[in-house]
Amino acid sequence: MKQLTKAEEEVMHVLWQLEKCNVAAVIDQLPEPKPAYNTVSTIVRILEDKGFVSHQQEGRGYLYFPLIQKSDYSNQSINKLVDGYFQGSFKSMVSFFMKKNDMSLSELESILKEIEKQEKP
Repeated sequence: MKQLTKAEEEVMHVLWQLEKCNVAAVIDQLPEPKPAYNTVSTIVRILEDKGFVSHQQEGRGYLYFPLIQKSDYSNQSINKLVDGYFQGSFKSMVSFFMKKNDMSLSELESILKEIEKQEKP
C-alpha cells in the first residue's frame, strides 16, 4: 500500500467519515482556510490513481468513496512507524511515548485494560 501525503490523508479522513461524497462536501469538512476546488479535485484524482478512492457518476458530477479501509491504512502506517523508528519493537515505541508524554501509571493501566479486552474472544 502506498503512503499518502498530509493533504491526501486529510482528504481521506473526510472520505472515511462521509463514506461517499462530492468534492464540494469534502471541502466543507476541511478546516479554514479552505483549499480551492481544483486543488481538492486534483488530490482526489491522485487518490484514485493510487487506488485509495473510486467514483460513481451522479448527474453531471461524481461521488467519491474510499476503497481502502481506515483501519487497514492505520495498521500499515503504524507498522511503518514502528519499523522505521523503533526497529520493529512496539515495546520501544510505547516506552518512547511514555517518556516523551510523561504518561502516568493510571494511563498505562488503562491502555493495558484495553489490550486485554482485545485479546478476549
